Amino acid sequence: MNHPRSSAVRLAIGWVTLFLIGTDLFVVSPLLPPIAHQFTQTPATAGWMVSIFSIMYAIGAPWLGAWSDKVGRRPVIVMGLVGFAIANALTSVAPNFLVLLVSRMLAGISAAAVTPTIYAVTGDVAPFDQRGKWLAIVGSGLLMALWAGAPIGTMLAQVVGWQGVFRTLAAISGIVLVGNAAVWPSRAARTATHPQQMDGKSFRAVIGGVMITTFWGAAVYGFYTYLGTGLRLFDHFSAGMLATSIVIYGVGATLGSLLGGRLADRWGAGQVASASLLGLGLLLVIIGMGFDFGPWLDPFFFLLSLAGYAFFPSYQARLAQDFPERRGYAMAWNNSALYIGIGIGSVFGGWIIRAMPFPALPVMCGVIAIGGAAVSYGRIKQGAKRITKQNATPR
Repeated sequence: MNHPRSSAVRLAIGWVTLFLIGTDLFVVSPLLPPIAHQFTQTPATAGWMVSIFSIMYAIGAPWLGAWSDKVGRRPVIVMGLVGFAIANALTSVAPNFLVLLVSRMLAGISAAAVTPTIYAVTGDVAPFDQRGKWLAIVGSGLLMALWAGAPIGTMLAQVVGWQGVFRTLAAISGIVLVGNAAVWPSRAARTATHPQQMDGKSFRAVIGGVMITTFWGAAVYGFYTYLGTGLRLFDHFSAGMLATSIVIYGVGATLGSLLGGRLADRWGAGQVASASLLGLGLLLVIIGMGFDFGPWLDPFFFLLSLAGYAFFPSYQARLAQDFPERRGYAMAWNNSALYIGIGIGSVFGGWIIRAMPFPALPVMCGVIAIGGAAVSYGRIKQGAKRITKQNATPR
């Protein structure tokens, strides 16, 4: 049984670790303009910093998660944080854009070692009747990074430059590494079901299930990655106005995530996830049609993130229901699906802002979200038909 004090310390270390990882990812968006200027790249090309991070994360997460089942959680977390510190230090001193991209590749694979393993070890050590609560507390660190870490980094960049932000992240990574090495057990219980034991049918079912998260990731982060660029260049926001907009967006995201979990318990996880995608899509289209409204966009940013971020916890709950015997594997692939969506969205978004006026980006991302909602509603109907058929079959 966990001692209350040790439990609080573990929760705090897990929360801070995910806050750090999230800050590293989310702070890139508002820093893209000065980074692009430093390396004489367009904002769209600079957006590859996000794309390459996401691609490496998506590739590495399932396999690094499985590796942590074999060698233990703590070694994988420590190894990942070592790589993460090196990656951010390299980002801060990159002499050219190619080295910058290499540093973000290392950051992405390092984050893939840390984030899923933090979730896994939290599930390992949490009391059985508080597992959901523990995971929610630790996971809130990522969303807090969206509305607190990114603005803090943006304001810090005004004082020490964007390179100083990544130097700071590297230094904090070293401190967080020590904390993680101290609080987590050296070994973890082996899972009952390993990825290599899955048959082709089960694998296809999991991939089909997590595919909808890719729609969501592409829609949300295709827009968010270039939000700072759009507000700076299209609406001429100052650094302070940009930080305010990101805080408002992030507060809505945090509240939406908490609300999504509660609504999923009450109304059904699939229904809430589908409605969230639909609301996200419609609000993105509205924002695109009125992107020249300047500061008046902030209430719409709040509504957008409130509606849109209800998706992730509700869809996680849906996957937990759909794959009770392969829950860990489904969650790992869902994490990868998210980052695949982020990578697709950032590449797609870069192409859009290069070829069209910036307001076309939220409109196109809205179309992606609405498409995802249609697929999600379709899966709900298929599931209902399957259950009806099973109930009608004589036993």
